[in-house]
Amino acid sequence: MTQLNLSQLSFLVIDDNAFMRKLLRSMLNAFQVGEVQSASDGVDAFKLMKNGYEPDLIITDAKMPVMSGLEFTRWVRTTDEVKKNDIPIILVTAFTEAKLVRDARDAGVDEFLSKPVSADDLLRRIEVIVRKPRSFVRSGKYAGPDRRRKQVKIGRSDRRREDERSEMRQPLVSNRQHPSAHR
Repeated sequence: MTQLNLSQLSFLVIDDNAFMRKLLRSMLNAFQVGEVQSASDGVDAFKLMKNGYEPDLIITDAKMPVMSGLEFTRWVRTTDEVKKNDIPIILVTAFTEAKLVRDARDAGVDEFLSKPVSADDLLRRIEVIVRKPRSFVRSGKYAGPDRRRKQVKIGRSDRRREDERSEMRQPLVSNRQHPSAHR
């Protein structure tokens, strides 16, 4: 597999723990990403984005005071206050109970990563998002990545109603060098 070139991508890291923000920032810098901004909670991240910051990918902790990662994800997915609602989101958490995983999926999280986080695990989640982007879906109460990871033929035309069709996400590196190019 070709090595990812992440040098043109910007990341927003959201975590109430300063050490975790620093650790994630160090990992991203080791991956040679273009830019990393950070926020200590969902409210600070909300302000950054409302003021025009448009990251290519968001990494957020699940449980934070003031505004949790799930509340932040729901805001990103549904607000009219930012230009892009389909920014890929990786949820990082020490809590991996089934209810939280379901809640994260239902909030519109793209990938789930349990703590302790390794650089390899984080890079794998980023690779999945970059190499195999899922369509963005808006349907009733849900806005987020298509939950189906595999495209399975069902024997007839698409079963979704016309008003629930997914939108194709724009490539993560539109008008930039393709991320799968060699360094």
